[in-house]
Amino acid sequence: MTKRTGVFVCHCGTNIAATVDVKKVKEELAKEEGVVFSEDYLYMCSEPGQNTVIEAIKDNKLDSVVVACCSPTLHEKTFRDVTELAGVNQFQCEIANIREQCSWVHKDKDVGTEKAIKITRSAFMKVMRNESLTPQRIPVTRRVMVIGAGIAGIQASLDMAAAGYEVVLVEKDPTIGGNMLKLSETFPTLDCSQCILSPKMVELSKNPKIKLHIKSEVTEVTGFVGNFKAKIHKKPTYVDAELCKLCDHCTDVCPIIVPNEYDLGLTGRRAIFIPFAQSIPATFYLDEDTCMGINPISCGKCAEPDVCEPLAIDFDMQPETIEEEIGAIIVATGFELYGKEKLSEYGYGKYPDVLDGLQFERLCSASGATGGHILRPSDHKVPKKIVFIQCVGSRDPELHCPYCSKVCCMYTAKHAMLYKKHVPDGKAHIFYIDIRSGGKGYEEFIQRAIDDDHVMYLRGKVSQLYEEDGKIIVQGSDTLSGQMVEINADMVVLAVAMVPTRGTREMAKVLKISLDKDGFLAEAHPKLKPVESVTAGVFLAGAGQSPKDIPETVAQASAAAAKAIILLSQETLAASPSVARVVTDLCTGCAMCVQACPFDAIKLDAEKASVNEALCQGCGTCTATCLRAAIDVKNNTPLQIFDMINVALGG
Repeated sequence: MTKRTGVFVCHCGTNIAATVDVKKVKEELAKEEGVVFSEDYLYMCSEPGQNTVIEAIKDNKLDSVVVACCSPTLHEKTFRDVTELAGVNQFQCEIANIREQCSWVHKDKDVGTEKAIKITRSAFMKVMRNESLTPQRIPVTRRVMVIGAGIAGIQASLDMAAAGYEVVLVEKDPTIGGNMLKLSETFPTLDCSQCILSPKMVELSKNPKIKLHIKSEVTEVTGFVGNFKAKIHKKPTYVDAELCKLCDHCTDVCPIIVPNEYDLGLTGRRAIFIPFAQSIPATFYLDEDTCMGINPISCGKCAEPDVCEPLAIDFDMQPETIEEEIGAIIVATGFELYGKEKLSEYGYGKYPDVLDGLQFERLCSASGATGGHILRPSDHKVPKKIVFIQCVGSRDPELHCPYCSKVCCMYTAKHAMLYKKHVPDGKAHIFYIDIRSGGKGYEEFIQRAIDDDHVMYLRGKVSQLYEEDGKIIVQGSDTLSGQMVEINADMVVLAVAMVPTRGTREMAKVLKISLDKDGFLAEAHPKLKPVESVTAGVFLAGAGQSPKDIPETVAQASAAAAKAIILLSQETLAASPSVARVVTDLCTGCAMCVQACPFDAIKLDAEKASVNEALCQGCGTCTATCLRAAIDVKNNTPLQIFDMINVALGG
């Protein structure tokens, strides 16, 4: 029996109507056999628009609905809920995407209209063969895994624990705290970063609901929303944290000195070390990559009883693979700075007195390389003239990163203010393209640097930088005065672009989430789903998603936690019933679909393929692989696909 179908075409203001003749689409679809109602509306997703759909379903006894509007990612749920509310199974509703796939990519209205008609007809042909399905209910594991223990991961973990949920926190470094711990002070209030972060770190370490895995990385995630299984590779620390007394005797005898990552290479550390005094967990670590040798032991001085009295050092520690069951995942992998090897034009990595912003933070910090005194790395003298250069690697689509790193204008002003505080008679010059100070109290902070601290702002780019007679010669232009500028500086500080951490791409593959064109974690929708990934149950927080300051990072972390709490608070979740099914009479048990399934949802059972519907995501890979057409996806069958292609090609 032919279904009674209604077609609803949205103008979306002028988003669609500007390049699509909406009324013509409506009229053409009304000619299709089976379409008993066809209507257009200015904003179909509005309450009056939704009511139009409901009334049409009831008045015309519709069996199925096609809505030609924007992306189903945005509004499929909206209109399926409306369809269900009117008494029709929600899976009898299909979305024809005539905005993103049509109106937004065309300028010629005739071409756009013709394409919109074909897209809508394709959706109509699909819905004619749709089955009425019932969502499956799946149980929820009420635990969350947070990947990354910077300020974003810490905030998300604390929020989840406060809501009563168990948290598995995974951090690749030997301590939590991330990049925020390396800062001296934070803008615009100039709070000590450790003063505001350390209490949260201690709170996290004492929270019984948070299980912390340091020196660990997530290597595999299987399962589905509400029921993930994660494998975590935990590297050995070679020091028993419960026995370690933090006496520091082991470092006295260690013969190895390597650059200290916490001080960005401005100081050295031993092969056995504690990252910084307030490290959480509070214990020393033995870095097997820089130790003279562990297997076999080449040195072993640190483990001798007269050096380590509690015998906390254990060379027999082995890597572990830990398996955790969780219901949701929050990814807070953070940022790092653009590689110095790519910025040779600024002498970065060549001249010791050319530093990046984080290195300068360590000079300003009381716990840093020089105990809070700003000294030149080359000769430990006080620099009397500093040049700060903004947008180094940022906003440079030709050579480096095309995007703005967002926080550089603010932290450069902070650096200049800190410098003037430490060296009152020093001179600070800032080369900038333009100043971006969008935030509460941010513009006032910039003005304070200019007015109160007499920081000299020069609008223009640096053209050349070189070393001569112990000075760094910085040549650039001042576009406001139209003059070339040359400054003999004692030190240069670069506001280097923020980029995703190394390993972000591999982590995205493990979690099956997307990256944007710049390598940051991609959100599902930039406006309506800013903390959700395209994979259900995986949420994003912090600078791993895009460059952001501390307040925005904390806010996004709490938002991600709130989304995870909403998910985990449910006893069961509704899963799409549009999953694969096997025609057992046609199946030969060749197992090609088993090998092809990216979600491990298909197994062989009595030499026939069998689908675990809870794991299946309806991707259709199995259908494309099967040689005997023995497996398809409900409401996405080959017949439906062929019908859609035929209509799209004008058949």
